[in-house]
Amino acid sequence: MPILRSLTIEPLTADAFEAYGWMLGKPLRIADGVPSYTSPSSDFWHEHLFDTGMAGETEVLWVKYRNSEDTVESLEAHWLTQQAIVPLTGSVIQIVATSTPDGRPDLDSLQAFLIPVGEGVCMRPHCWHSTRVLQNEVTCLMLTRRSTTHDLVIHLEKGTPACETGLSPIATHRLLGGSTAQHTG
Repeated sequence: MPILRSLTIEPLTADAFEAYGWMLGKPLRIADGVPSYTSPSSDFWHEHLFDTGMAGETEVLWVKYRNSEDTVESLEAHWLTQQAIVPLTGSVIQIVATSTPDGRPDLDSLQAFLIPVGEGVCMRPHCWHSTRVLQNEVTCLMLTRRSTTHDLVIHLEKGTPACETGLSPIATHRLLGGSTAQHTG
């Protein structure tokens, strides 16, 4: 498949990621009405209220990503739930796109963000996405909806239609910039 365009990897900021969801790991902010606490021994603060959608149960997943390809040829989206990814053992590249009115990936909105250890993202429902790594394997903590995980596993193992997830091929995009020099040759 021919390369449609290059996709430059951008640094993650709350403003840059807003169309797709929320940046996680922002600095401590003391504000009225925002639960937070700071002391010499620890700080904690409200970051995001995770929404699994109607009657959804939150599931914590341990995910090991190994795809270091510098091309993107497909995306997935989850219809009912937000999905959060927090890299634990190395940075990841999160490729994201909004949805068109008919539910397909809006390739004009396609962006790639470098997510370092200590930060993360929480994607809105209908946010198309794919993940790449800059090393052999990166372990991430993921928050998602329990039924979405079950639905996707059954689809991947048995080939039955996925109901809570969309999978879409896209024209090939090549990742450029950031720290990809080590694997883009």
